[in-house]
Amino acid sequence: MAVSQDDKTLLAIYRHSDTKEKGFTLIIRKYQERLYWHIRRMVIDHDDANDVLQNVFIKVWKNLENFREDAQLYTWLYKIATNESLTFLDQQKRKTSISLSEVESGLSNKLKADPQFDPNKLEWKLQRAILSLPEKQRLVFNLRYYDEMPYEEMSRVLETSEGALKASYHHAVKKIEEFIKNG
Repeated sequence: MAVSQDDKTLLAIYRHSDTKEKGFTLIIRKYQERLYWHIRRMVIDHDDANDVLQNVFIKVWKNLENFREDAQLYTWLYKIATNESLTFLDQQKRKTSISLSEVESGLSNKLKADPQFDPNKLEWKLQRAILSLPEKQRLVFNLRYYDEMPYEEMSRVLETSEGALKASYHHAVKKIEEFIKNG
């Protein structure tokens, strides 16, 4: 596999008219798997995650010209992926006009429908515990635990103070520990 190019190089390739599509393809290749798993942990279902990811890359294609490099490309992409995931979940709620707890219950049912699902395995208990969290705590937990995103970076993605994020993560961890211990 070729050595991954840095973002400045990829953006330079993208910004040259002869290599614009190649640059965009390289950016997609570099980030699509990380973005997919970030989205998947929020929307749970594989097909839904692919749909949201496709929407993310459409939005990126339309707006990459205007990316000013004030933030890292990674941060900008995660912000778009997070917003698209939250929009998708909101649409699911509105489309079916059901409560948030019913949406979360539906996500939990999708998880249980996975052919690999085993409620006694710790990894599945963790997934069920994460799904029991409020949306914001779930998002913060996923970014910190799975993506190992620093609070400073997360603060830019979610436009929230680092202190609030640390508190959300702390509460999420406590709730997950309690769920696993008692669940």
